[in-house]
Amino acid sequence: MSESADVVVIGAGAVGLACARRMAQQGREVLVLEREGLIGSQTSSRNSEVIHAGIYYPRGSLKAQLCVAGKAALYRYCEEHRVPHKRCGKLIVATSQDQLAVLRGYQAQARHNGAGELAWLDASAVRALEPEVTAIAGVLSESTGIIDSHGYMLALQADLEGSGGVVALDTEVRGLSKVDSGVLVHTQDLTLEARCVVNSAGLWAPDLAADVDGTAPTAFYARGHYFTYAGRAPFSRLVYPIAEADGLGVHVTVDMAGQVRFGPDVVWIDAVDYGFDESCKASFVAAIGRYFPALVEERLQPGYTGIRPKISGPGEPAADFSITGPSQHGVGGLISLLGIESPGLTASLAIAEHVADLAGAAGC
Repeated sequence: MSESADVVVIGAGAVGLACARRMAQQGREVLVLEREGLIGSQTSSRNSEVIHAGIYYPRGSLKAQLCVAGKAALYRYCEEHRVPHKRCGKLIVATSQDQLAVLRGYQAQARHNGAGELAWLDASAVRALEPEVTAIAGVLSESTGIIDSHGYMLALQADLEGSGGVVALDTEVRGLSKVDSGVLVHTQDLTLEARCVVNSAGLWAPDLAADVDGTAPTAFYARGHYFTYAGRAPFSRLVYPIAEADGLGVHVTVDMAGQVRFGPDVVWIDAVDYGFDESCKASFVAAIGRYFPALVEERLQPGYTGIRPKISGPGEPAADFSITGPSQHGVGGLISLLGIESPGLTASLAIAEHVADLAGAAGC
């Protein structure tokens, strides 16, 4: 069975919903296809729920540009739609002399990216802000915050549906194919001929893109574990160590309920698997202990895992967001969003504007 559609968005995570909402508000007929039985059950709900400032990303990159623009838009959206959030701030700390230059680099990078000034803190200033943290220095990002990601996605869905858009749950896209008039989207029940397809399928986006785009990158999966911390919260803001090669290090986040979480680590895996390996606890204890020596190991409890949808593999430099339209990949009617890992949640509203602009420029 084949039917026609104007805009099909694949994936009802934060980015997919933001893109669908924006295009529906432009008067487009938008259909979102989601393989799971609820919105945002993959990457969008298995992360740190941080509103990032835009510190770490290379100058001029899409990650830097869209994070900074998206942060401002996200704070406004949360205030206007009463989405629970908090501009709690973040400390990035150095625990050895050789890390001080990295902190200075963060200050410069934040300035270049328009992410705001990072105040320099000596050891006593760090301790004054977070008495449980031990560090020789730190920098403070006041614009970093936290968000109720599910509340945010529900608000996006309500906006989308209020503009006439539809979310179809339990609808798996099993493949794409090219036709002269656009792209065919094949689900388990039917085939849709769409004028515009936004591939925001997260972990599965590169494989779908490869159906029609010979230049699509390979998907890589990096699982991260999160441990919760039972009892009284030792921190009032986020605390991050110096970033590691494949991620931002095992850091402290505090959710809207005040629950402290540590994570994520980086475990490269060959397929999507959310299993929790409790044997990683020892490495968490060692990493956390460098900046939180009063850690009580028994209070660390297994939380959950998330998987980063990467398009760069182990040992490779982190790839930028890949957001391409017909002028880049040559497939009429297709916009692909690949490697939308952190700061994808923060950048989601800015990504949506970027996608809508690509669709307009392509006439799809």
